[in-house]
Amino acid sequence: MHARIRIAAAVAAAVGALTLTACDTGSTVVDKPKDNAAAQADSGKNTAKEKSDAPEVAKVGDTLTLEGFEEGSKLDVTVVKVADPAKSADEFMEPASGKRFVGVQFQLVNTGKAAYSDSPSNGAQVADSEGQQFDATFGDITAGPSMASGLKLKPGAKGLGWIVFEVPEAAKVDTVQFTMDSGFADKTGEWKLR
Repeated sequence: MHARIRIAAAVAAAVGALTLTACDTGSTVVDKPKDNAAAQADSGKNTAKEKSDAPEVAKVGDTLTLEGFEEGSKLDVTVVKVADPAKSADEFMEPASGKRFVGVQFQLVNTGKAAYSDSPSNGAQVADSEGQQFDATFGDITAGPSMASGLKLKPGAKGLGWIVFEVPEAAKVDTVQFTMDSGFADKTGEWKLR
């Protein structure tokens, strides 16, 4: 009797593992900006040529739609500006020797049905042209106010602020990424900065 229970448990575990593997599509990187609906409305037409003129990858000023784990959790994320190098707003908080600050201003608009509550800097990182990635750091820069560390947005609300990164002085920062749920959601937005 106990042997049958152990076999049944092993079969159930194997089926469960296969089911999880089959359902898990893995993480994806989103780098195609949203269609510019306002520009299409102004022109009064929506032709295939106009769609082909859209940039191939997102850049500064473009908006990407990202989703979180929770049902109805969705943001339109825009990289608004980049400050490279960024100057510290605090004389006591400077980059380490041989490093510099880079600031990226993000706008987050809650386009989902669920409230958004997270620390956006946890899900942001930059990468240089060599592929080295750098997480956000604490710091205020003269370019403007930092993104709130505990941002809460009801559906339809937006948040705007700078996220700061500390990178080697010689690094050529090439891309910035943002992922919901403190970096753990399946979809990651990526923007070219150069």
